[in-house]
Amino acid sequence: MLRTRIITALILAPIAIGGIFFLPPLGFALFTGAIITVGAWEWANMAGITHPLGRVGYALALAAILFALFLTPPVPILAVALLWWVLALVMVVLYPRGRRTWRPVAFKALFGVLVLVPAWVGLNHLRSGDFQLAETGNNLLLILYTFCIVWVADIGAYFAGRAFGRAKLAPRVSPGKSWAGVWGGLAAVALLAILVAWAAGCSPAQALWLTAVSLVAGAFSVLGDLIESLFKRVRGIKDSSGLLPGHGGIMDRVDSLTAAIPIFALGITLMGWLEPAVLS
Repeated sequence: MLRTRIITALILAPIAIGGIFFLPPLGFALFTGAIITVGAWEWANMAGITHPLGRVGYALALAAILFALFLTPPVPILAVALLWWVLALVMVVLYPRGRRTWRPVAFKALFGVLVLVPAWVGLNHLRSGDFQLAETGNNLLLILYTFCIVWVADIGAYFAGRAFGRAKLAPRVSPGKSWAGVWGGLAAVALLAILVAWAAGCSPAQALWLTAVSLVAGAFSVLGDLIESLFKRVRGIKDSSGLLPGHGGIMDRVDSLTAAIPIFALGITLMGWLEPAVLS
């Protein structure tokens, strides 16, 4: 299993790095849109759409939504994402209570749209928007920092959870997660934000706000992981698919990012550090 995971990672890493950090904005949008479309194909299964044509149709419908929203101002969509993730938090806290309310396939399919579309919109906003924070205005570094929030939160949670993880966070949804892991992950995110703020030449106020926005995004990244775990548990599957040998599926790799990206993009936009791209 470990050998398979390493081989898959070695194949995918250059593709992901090239697609995210070396493509122009339009190529970036197409590349990330393709990933999101595959994620939609996986979500269709989690939503209970089992027929192969139904899953393909759902993925193509979501791709059409992405195309229609390509030139749409991002802030309203990101605001909808914030409302969705608050609802997702309620679903996780109440589970298994309230399950009958959202049990129909149509509701779960709609939730997939709310998970995937804002993540793509937020990611392209981070790539194409007019970004400036202190001495830094590089959008690619901004995207890398957003990813690092999730990665650092995950690493911090892993070590804190192993050392102190007695109190479980959401045992009915994801038994492996603990409150200690959450706090350890957020502490790691705070340290990351402080170091980045210092390196970027931020003022104390900017450093404080960057840390706050990063912590909120880090907290939502945990929720992104939990909501996918919830839908997989309801569906009775372990992985979103077997598309990536040793790693599960696309959604298993990006679940935390789907929540963190739109929340962080909205936060720094409201702070005035990222302006929507001017459409010509």
